[in-house]
Amino acid sequence: MSDNSTQDINGRRYGKVAVLMGGSSAERVISLETGRAVHAALRRCGVNAHALDARDGVVQALLERKFDRVFIALHGRGGEDGVIQGALQTLAIPYTGSNVLGSALAMDKVRSKTIWQQNKLATAEFMEVYNEEELYMAAERIGLPLMVKPVHEGSSCGASKVVEIADIKNARCMANRFEDGVMAESWINADEYTAAILGQQVLPLIRLETPRVFYDYKAKYEVNSTKYICPCGLDIEQEEDVKAVALKAFNLVGASGWGRVDLFIDDKQKVWLIEANTVPGMTGHSLVPMAAQQAGIEFDDLVLRILDTSMNAQVKAKTAIA
Repeated sequence: MSDNSTQDINGRRYGKVAVLMGGSSAERVISLETGRAVHAALRRCGVNAHALDARDGVVQALLERKFDRVFIALHGRGGEDGVIQGALQTLAIPYTGSNVLGSALAMDKVRSKTIWQQNKLATAEFMEVYNEEELYMAAERIGLPLMVKPVHEGSSCGASKVVEIADIKNARCMANRFEDGVMAESWINADEYTAAILGQQVLPLIRLETPRVFYDYKAKYEVNSTKYICPCGLDIEQEEDVKAVALKAFNLVGASGWGRVDLFIDDKQKVWLIEANTVPGMTGHSLVPMAAQQAGIEFDDLVLRILDTSMNAQVKAKTAIA
């Protein structure tokens, strides 16, 4: 089959696609990069894709321009937390990735970690705090060092390490710049890994190494000193065991379609879950495309496979308004 024929088929199969990007979250800049990369890939594949900034009047634009489905490329609050998913469900427009519940639970670090604990999956001891006094209480109960971060942010926005009691005030201020919901968790000294998920397939694990204090926003997007090791160095059996934990964690919070689970592996080979992501980045620094490439899936094919996750949603949406 010729490339032109394939593109014609894709154009008919998917219809008119909105790539929602940007928005107004703290991750707007990264979302724009993701959206542009996704939009370009879809266009190369012959999909009738249209870039749409979700910052202003997105619902009206979706209605007026009569899109058949939506590729969600929004990171953070408003795009990854169930809000846009709920709007699209109400409008009966199919969309990629997790549904409302899965998006909301995965975005809420406290609730997702609670679910994992209840199901005997290891995650760092944590405490949700609402003021500075409670953060001091968390330091006393959990012990130092601590990781302090917003409950509903991604890309390590507002996250910081507390080594001494004197650091607490500044850590709380950093987290509160983004939202009132703040959590403190015990610091895990271990190697960090990430597991990209496509459907029910867990792609090759990536080990992350950074000379910075931790894998923060700068390590993710701004510096070139971060190392991404894939194959990750684990033996085959251990990697499969870790993949199984990651997939279970993903499914337990109701996530689906595609995403990523971040985790630590300590020197005793114990897996500690960090968080689940339901709309991971698709930029030049992003981890899902790296893992996909290791699995033999090129970027354009990966984007189409993610768009395929909207096909089941189409049935649900039409059923909902029948």
